[in-house]
Amino acid sequence: MQSHSKRKILAALSVAVCLLILKVTASVVSNYVDYLPPNFESDFLLGRDAYFYGAYQWAFYTHIASGPLTLIFGIFLLSNRLRKRFPRWHRYIGRMQVSLVLLMVTPSGLWMSMYAATGLVAGTGFAVLAVATGITAACGWRTAVRRKFAEHRRWMTRCYILLCSAVVLRLTVGLFIVTKIDGDWISPMTAWTSWLIPLLVYKLLAAKKNRRTVGTDLKRSATSA
Repeated sequence: MQSHSKRKILAALSVAVCLLILKVTASVVSNYVDYLPPNFESDFLLGRDAYFYGAYQWAFYTHIASGPLTLIFGIFLLSNRLRKRFPRWHRYIGRMQVSLVLLMVTPSGLWMSMYAATGLVAGTGFAVLAVATGITAACGWRTAVRRKFAEHRRWMTRCYILLCSAVVLRLTVGLFIVTKIDGDWISPMTAWTSWLIPLLVYKLLAAKKNRRTVGTDLKRSATSA
């Protein structure tokens, strides 16, 4: 009974997280009216008119076109129920996801990181994030090809956590705005914490799950002996 209740709670939390991701993604996309054509009075493009036209605009538009798609695709790909019910679609969308990350999200994010408005610390955080996202996607693809599906799921979960840094970043900045906390340190800090903290939480939860699994196996072995 307790296990059933726990599963229901986890399912409800999963739905809530998915809805939150979709809501934030929709909110981000709604701001695209300021980008087509570029409005240099808008928050993100403020002061970028000096270097926008050229390579930066291609990286920018590539990033805002591919980023929301990877967030939406990830919700489908990480669902065990949908993966089992639609395995062919899982493979097809998975290939699209990895292609978007490696060919669009990572290179565009890396280029944009060189122009981070809040300085070198933030720019370095976004650059490391872009590279890490590409690495996890590549490892996820490689393990899938080798049919190491448990490792594949772990790598793609990490990849999605890194992609969701965009969501975490906006939620964190929104929290600072609501609480009226301000400072030049906020943007550089969130450029790192938006993905490092979620990755750390994932690692701790995975380690806890592994310990529980090992403990259960040991009890079974002792009982059977």
